[in-house]
Amino acid sequence: MTVITVKTKAFLDQKPGTSGLRKKVKQFQVQHYLENFVQSIFSAVEFPENATLVVGGDGRYYNKEAIQTILKMAAANGIKRVLVGQNGLLSTPAVSNLIRKYECVGGIVLSASHNPGGPNGDFGIKFNAANGGPALERVTDSIFTVTKSITEYQILESDDIDLHTLGCSSLGDMEVEIIDPVIDYVKMMEDLFDFNAIQTMIAGGFSIKFDAMHAITGPYAKAIFEERLGAEAGSVINAVPLTDFGGGHPDPNPVYAKTLVEHMFSETAADFGAASDGDGDRNIILGKGIYVAPSDSLAILTANAHIAPAYKNGISGAARSMPTSMAVDRVAADLGVPCFETPTGWKFFGNLLDANQITICGEESAGTGSDHIREKDGIWAVLLWLNILAVTQKSVKQLTTEHWRKFGRNYYSRHDYEGIDKAAANKLMNDLRSKLDQFPGRCFGLEQIQKADDFEYCDPTDNSVTSGQGVRIIFESGCRIVFRLSGTGTDGATLRVYLERYEGDISRTELETQDALAEMILIADQIADLSTLTGMDKPSVIS
Repeated sequence: MTVITVKTKAFLDQKPGTSGLRKKVKQFQVQHYLENFVQSIFSAVEFPENATLVVGGDGRYYNKEAIQTILKMAAANGIKRVLVGQNGLLSTPAVSNLIRKYECVGGIVLSASHNPGGPNGDFGIKFNAANGGPALERVTDSIFTVTKSITEYQILESDDIDLHTLGCSSLGDMEVEIIDPVIDYVKMMEDLFDFNAIQTMIAGGFSIKFDAMHAITGPYAKAIFEERLGAEAGSVINAVPLTDFGGGHPDPNPVYAKTLVEHMFSETAADFGAASDGDGDRNIILGKGIYVAPSDSLAILTANAHIAPAYKNGISGAARSMPTSMAVDRVAADLGVPCFETPTGWKFFGNLLDANQITICGEESAGTGSDHIREKDGIWAVLLWLNILAVTQKSVKQLTTEHWRKFGRNYYSRHDYEGIDKAAANKLMNDLRSKLDQFPGRCFGLEQIQKADDFEYCDPTDNSVTSGQGVRIIFESGCRIVFRLSGTGTDGATLRVYLERYEGDISRTELETQDALAEMILIADQIADLSTLTGMDKPSVIS
């Protein structure tokens, strides 16, 4: 086996977004494209001698081929040992756990999360640091800098290795260990939650329906919910990971998890419903006849976390991304702990978690997690819900409505305008930014704007500043509208509009969400001229 140096030319479009580099599969298949980015990781990050790396992905199209390339390049760049999920499979939370458990230098995760897969779908790659979380901006900026000037990369000339057979093999001077992708993760969950209580609840007739969406959580969910906790066979649906996710869109929201939602609102509904996304870090929660919005789920989990063994001594604090509803803020205030508001992107929670300033955190885009790892974790959220339900003996609907009666309800929704013209999207955002100082004092109907800004975050642990994170329109009543361009799409631009209204009157906490937000929806269109600039008369997705 020989290390060869391959001449290449830089691609100028390899700037990582909030979750790494995401492009169409066909772009990653362009000669040298993947290799350039991988070499940029090895060149930008200072790996110590005898470094161990974790590599795996969500099983989407091009996953196995990319892993073979990464392994050969890792060997050529002096990595000593690599842990690889069997058949190249590892959920994003499982990667974070492995990095932390085995004290690895980091991991390379292959996923485009909730984006579609297949030959014409999306692919992604990101680097996770030694704490198990997504690399901080200073690291991804260094990687991007290398991508713009790269002229060559190193790769081992060798045959592909067997990704199926468990055990160790050599690739040049590097050891490759193929590991079971599920075992370590299941053990971690057993240490966090009262599996006996959940098992007893299920044995008593409590039913579950979990939609793995033909994505990575299928094997994890089967092992935990059916095999370990005793849920009826078939409780996990769409359980086999497929390279194209069965032609579906692995985003756990009411639009793309339609089959699950319809079941949970039917006469034959299970007691509890949930789904996760492509790489296993997101979740949605449903009960009989109720969908729990991700922001509400974060607040409810925070309020009841002490019920689970891992959090029996309480939490140190909570955090949410800026666009996420302020429901969790009310819970944190009640608990007497701080609540931090960060930019979108799980990496911004990492410093707070490492500093023990927070225990639980979440994003409105169906991501919740805690200090057990440094990624959001879909199955963790499901298990925390089940643990709480098992101990309280309450239904999802009862727990949710009781939460609203105690704290009031933050009516909240996200409207996504997908695949719009990038120039039009940028014009919309630039127009808003240019008017920020003109907004305060303006009235729209009965609502008056109190404040308008482009969100900026100063990290309290290292004083780093992150700017330009989304336009916030805050009203005297406490209502909010947030406009932000997503960093996770690959087709055109995705504009996300976040709408929020707080209702403290307990007699008005069970309205239909879009009805409760009707005035905010109209105001958002008036403020940003959404219909004209997006060319759409309604959002692509409402969640």
